Amino acid sequence: MSPKHVIYKKLSRDKSVGIYMGRRDFVDHCGTVDPVDGVVLLDPHQIKGKKVYIMLSCTFRYGRDDSDMLGWAFRRDIYVCTRQVYPPLQDRERSIHTKLQERLLRKLGNEAHPFFFEFPDNLPCSVTLQPAPTDEGKHCAVEFEVKAFCAENQDEKAHKRSSVRLAIRKVQHALDKGDAPPSCETTCEFMMSDKPLHMRVALEKETYYHGEPINVSVDIDNSSSKDVKNLVVSVEQMTNVVLYSNDKYTKSVACEETTDVVPSGTSLKKVYTLYPLLKNNRERRGLALDGKLKHEDTNLASSSIVKAEVLKEILGILVSYRVVVRGTAAGMIGSSEVAVEVPFLLMHPKPEEMRTRIWCSRSLSAHISKAWSAMMMNPLRTPETPIISFSLFTLQ
Repeated sequence: MSPKHVIYKKLSRDKSVGIYMGRRDFVDHCGTVDPVDGVVLLDPHQIKGKKVYIMLSCTFRYGRDDSDMLGWAFRRDIYVCTRQVYPPLQDRERSIHTKLQERLLRKLGNEAHPFFFEFPDNLPCSVTLQPAPTDEGKHCAVEFEVKAFCAENQDEKAHKRSSVRLAIRKVQHALDKGDAPPSCETTCEFMMSDKPLHMRVALEKETYYHGEPINVSVDIDNSSSKDVKNLVVSVEQMTNVVLYSNDKYTKSVACEETTDVVPSGTSLKKVYTLYPLLKNNRERRGLALDGKLKHEDTNLASSSIVKAEVLKEILGILVSYRVVVRGTAAGMIGSSEVAVEVPFLLMHPKPEEMRTRIWCSRSLSAHISKAWSAMMMNPLRTPETPIISFSLFTLQ
């Protein structure tokens, strides 16, 4: 029994070439990156003796269009790799096909040709900055795509009607780390006060998953002569556009403005719960999001994990998160802000595909066995009575 396979298919306008792929998300495991594989289907009558190429590209956009303004380009190719798929080259780097490619080749016939790319380990992940509701055209983003086109040679500009582009994403998942839960503290001493103010902020763990609540433990020991008020607990996203202008943006993605007051000589121990979610920040322009595919929603950008040997400048957009607790220490002689910051990671969990498949297979087998036994024990069953209803998923 074959598991269900989702196939992503896109054809050029003149139907001369088409791309078939089994997935559009490719995971950077911080040691290796999932390879990009698929099949190009071509129509020999449409290509008219031209060659067919497949291209993997990573592009950084810093503007709303691809034109030049005063000699300054809004687009830069971080990585481009082009390979010829037709006519097939005798010295192709890879002659072993993946299981998905073998099935596609059997189904699509002799005019289907496989392609395979290895990701370099220094490329950024897919990130985009959320445009304002009134913004039009392209926006600031790091994007990946696979493109198939017909041409006399790979340097020739391909006609749009004879080329096809399929957007893909490069993503990272949470690492298996057993680090201690992060925390940070500060001690403030004030004039006209014999004793200090001590604030400590702690989280339950270092890595949180998208959609997961964040419990923030706040411990304030106010031995000073000032009162602490206007306590605000927030999650902030820091975005650094490093490729062009080194712009930095800090935006609050979850916030609780409390009414708690810590008078002089008292203490406070309390846990605040925050939910950093995109649905609460849809109108925030410039917020960093995970790369978005057409007709699909996305989420807040995952934290960027930078490898030690990789230059930050090539990564385009870097994203990080922190919990910030701020308060105002007010007394008879002026007031001052007290703040504590605790960094953390916001990411996707690793998918447990194999475990899910094994569970589904065992569950389905048990269901079939139970239904078969029930049928054999039921003498009143007619031939029209169904034994069990299930779907057999195969490659379409």
